[in-house]
Amino acid sequence: MPTYFRKFDWMLFAACAVLSAFGLAAIYSTSLGAQGTANDFSLFWKQVAFVCVGLFAALILPVFDYRQLSGLAKALYVLSVVLLVAVLFFGHTVRGARSWFGIGGFGVQPVEIVKISMVIVLAKFFSDYARHPEGLQQIFGSGSSMSVVLLLVLLQPDLGSALLLLAMWGSLLLVSGIRRTHLVVISLVCVSVAVVSWMCILKPYQKDRISVFWNPANDPSGKGYNVTQAIIASGSGGVVGKGLGFGSQSQLRFLPERQTDFIFSVIGEELGFIGVFILCGLYAVMFYRGYRLAKGSQDDFTMFLALGIMCSIGIEIFVNVGGNLRLLPVTGVTLPFISYGGSSVVAKYVMIGILESVAVRR
Repeated sequence: MPTYFRKFDWMLFAACAVLSAFGLAAIYSTSLGAQGTANDFSLFWKQVAFVCVGLFAALILPVFDYRQLSGLAKALYVLSVVLLVAVLFFGHTVRGARSWFGIGGFGVQPVEIVKISMVIVLAKFFSDYARHPEGLQQIFGSGSSMSVVLLLVLLQPDLGSALLLLAMWGSLLLVSGIRRTHLVVISLVCVSVAVVSWMCILKPYQKDRISVFWNPANDPSGKGYNVTQAIIASGSGGVVGKGLGFGSQSQLRFLPERQTDFIFSVIGEELGFIGVFILCGLYAVMFYRGYRLAKGSQDDFTMFLALGIMCSIGIEIFVNVGGNLRLLPVTGVTLPFISYGGSSVVAKYVMIGILESVAVRR
């Protein structure tokens, strides 16, 4: 046990905990009632419970040896497919997507479990074939496994999660040493799939999100409303912000989905540039600690596992912040450790717990 506490990466844990404190502060602020209405802190207290469960998981999981996950890769893949099929038949529809299970008054999003499982599955696969110079096994083997999961996620339809999983696969594929010619072929295939998805798979509201990205000013009070309000909120905070609970866009309910998709804009408006700078600094600390664990790994599975976790979290941050600043289309991706959502925050802390298991066994 003394070795556990000595090798435990407390800096990584603390960075994530402070990020969650930022999120709780922002959710508390958005829970304040507009003038003339009552305060409703139910979401805030739920998130407090979710964060406590996540922190507990991150502290307990390092007791277990992460290397045992390598032998569970196939079982985790089967579990992922079963969950994604089950949610299509028995799940609840939220915002046009059948992607949730209702359990005891709480919503559980199985794709968050799938993200963890696929990190482990891909880490196992790439570690087995990392020394194969031809690279074809990495492409076709991992690609076929991932394509099944992507198809099931798109059928919900959950475009944001599908893109995240695809980007995570691509990131690990690049790290595995893919040839340039193979990379070109994959890029062409992705473009072809994107065209087919646009024509046959994407729902009208998903197409609207992408269309609005190019020019939200065409319909600022309709389809472009969300993006326009997020940009206004992000830029109106100035250097020090308007203060928690005093953001006009968030408190007057101009900013939609302020607890989830656009919570970064809430922080930008109420805590200003300084708050956003601290937020980015905490993320930087988290990524630095994760990079050190990957760099110091003694085997390929550990390296791909650590990189996969950091890529998964990093892509979500990039997509969420990019959507808030109109650098990317809004896809409904939450901000890790910050946005409201039990499945998301607990899943992210499970990932951190796996990284901590790597840390204590270096």
